[in-house]
Amino acid sequence: MVTAALPVGLSDWRGAPRVQALNDRVPNASGRFVLCWLQQALRARDNPVIDASIRLGNALSLPVLVYHGVREDYPYASDRLHHFILGASRDLGTGCRDRGFACVHHVDRAGHREKGLVHRLGAEAAAIVLEDQPTFVARWQSDRVAARTAVPVYAVNSACLVPPALLSDDIRGRSSFLRRHEPERANWMEADEAVPDVSAYAGPLPFSPDALDTCDLDALVAALAIDHSLPVSDMHPAGRPAAEARLRRLVTEVLPGYASARNDATRADGASGLSPYLHFGVLGPREIMAAVTAAEAGSKHKAKFADELLGWREWFHYQARALAAPERYDRIAGWAVETLGRHAGDPRPELETLDALVHGETRDQTWNACQKQFLLDGWMHNNLRMYWCKRLIAMTPSPEAAWATACYLNDRLSLDGRDPSTYGNISAIFAGSPSDRERPIYGRVAVRGDGSTRRREGGDEWLATAAARPVTRLTIPAEVPVDPYLTGEPTV
Repeated sequence: MVTAALPVGLSDWRGAPRVQALNDRVPNASGRFVLCWLQQALRARDNPVIDASIRLGNALSLPVLVYHGVREDYPYASDRLHHFILGASRDLGTGCRDRGFACVHHVDRAGHREKGLVHRLGAEAAAIVLEDQPTFVARWQSDRVAARTAVPVYAVNSACLVPPALLSDDIRGRSSFLRRHEPERANWMEADEAVPDVSAYAGPLPFSPDALDTCDLDALVAALAIDHSLPVSDMHPAGRPAAEARLRRLVTEVLPGYASARNDATRADGASGLSPYLHFGVLGPREIMAAVTAAEAGSKHKAKFADELLGWREWFHYQARALAAPERYDRIAGWAVETLGRHAGDPRPELETLDALVHGETRDQTWNACQKQFLLDGWMHNNLRMYWCKRLIAMTPSPEAAWATACYLNDRLSLDGRDPSTYGNISAIFAGSPSDRERPIYGRVAVRGDGSTRRREGGDEWLATAAARPVTRLTIPAEVPVDPYLTGEPTV
């Protein structure tokens, strides 16, 4: 971030706390549009990135052009991730056109390469508005574009209900975060959607866009040079209609008993399953909280859901903004690093191969049941994640290897991987409250058993059935890959 005044159109917007300037350029006087470049916030409505773009476009008397592109070579690109992303992108385009502005797409593939496309689009723009994402590809690419382009670049937070910039940067614990965050929530519950003043951009483009609304997405994905061994998740269909259906399910089936059912992985109505749609911005937190507020459910259930969606998720987003790499092992609490390090050389009789871990074929039935949710469903119940992650410390050669394996399995398999929330959750599980006594391997890091699931009525049977689910064989590397975003400039 740089110190630069926001232009008219953004500085006088009530959502201005969401916006930060990434460079100190001035708008291109000959620009033909304001470029709204989306990477993860894939929704046309209630999207602060789009609304900031419209406000800036109106101030400059220019149309807005929304662009979303997908490359083949991001880490762990697969049928599962590509299909989910492209389904969301297709509905994003439809929603943008319904609102009266243009949206174009590009799917990178053999015979259809477009090197430096964002830079080329930016060269024809008056300014670029993009999303403020603190992890994975989006963070690196945003910084790179801002440094190399000749036009101003503005990053807009769309992932949080409360703009993180409203909170001071000295918060160290979740209780302090909540004391500052909770009083602000009501101020941001009203949607603030901008209306374009000019007609949709219909001028020339430096590439031929893909028509996602008319193409066969399955055939398109099948032709790409990506991981085809990881199939699409049937549990989480792609696109806006599926997200809306999941939100209706939350209101009618999940929320009325949420406070008591949320920790029971054996119940189909215990979790919302919204995290994949939140990660890719198909739904936003304000829309979800509006539905929760209006729902016919008890106050304790609404409060517990709000604590998960806003109290925990936005706390992890807040933390990630201050970290150079939220997915790095050294982010966990210092005392946990120290105690795990003291026991790094302890014998580990429960070591498992990466192949057994990926496919959920270890000697631990409960762990296998957890892992097969990631492998088959592209998602894992939060209660199971805690057991799954803790056990990796004993099932891998070192605490650092456990962390890398957790991130690898999460990022490759889960539709809500590569996210501030999932990295924050892994970090919290690796540390948490220290144990009263020191144990081999774990030191003072508390362990976790599977009793909370086994003691449920039918819990043993549920775990046995979940662990026995048949799987498709995936291609497995010889060892856990090193995240390119931790070792230097990535290739994308």
